[in-house]
Amino acid sequence: MKMYVKFDFNALCKKVLDEKLKEHGLKYRLLNFGEVEFYEPITQEQHNLFKKNLKDYGIEIIESQKTALVQKIKDAIVELVFSENAVPVKASIYIAEKLNHSYGYLSNLFSEVAFTSIENFIILQKIEYAKELILNNKESLTEIAHKLNYSSVAHLSTQFKNTTGITPSQFHKTITKRRKNQSISINSKMLYE
Repeated sequence: MKMYVKFDFNALCKKVLDEKLKEHGLKYRLLNFGEVEFYEPITQEQHNLFKKNLKDYGIEIIESQKTALVQKIKDAIVELVFSENAVPVKASIYIAEKLNHSYGYLSNLFSEVAFTSIENFIILQKIEYAKELILNNKESLTEIAHKLNYSSVAHLSTQFKNTTGITPSQFHKTITKRRKNQSISINSKMLYE
């Protein structure tokens, strides 16, 4: 038997962070996603131990201001793309207003630190969300294209193919076939047990 699970990475990380901070007895408050304010100074030993504990969960403490701002850009993009109630707004305006910096500055910084453009990162996030929506099989490609603010299904399909190497329809067929084969395999196994 298989179960398919949808993750809210922001909620998951926030919960792990909150639990680990409490575990260490640190006095804090969570600000924006990925931002913690301590009410008292922490020692280097506490910092190192906390950093090690978070690393076990794939969470890293960001040491440089530039890297922290790039992470905030990524978080804003993920929030924009994966929002259930997305409002059609230009990503550049959303990011600039959310982070209170000019888009030009943020774009240059992102390219310098992440070695890719904000636009490419947005496309990757949109395609990941499109895959998730296709897997859920609840919405048509037209609805998915609209939800992700594409001008047309053709535009979505082109970016999907450029990113993954296959069209959304081929992706759906491949996943459906795999699920069917796994189901047959599991049922066959149960018959012979």
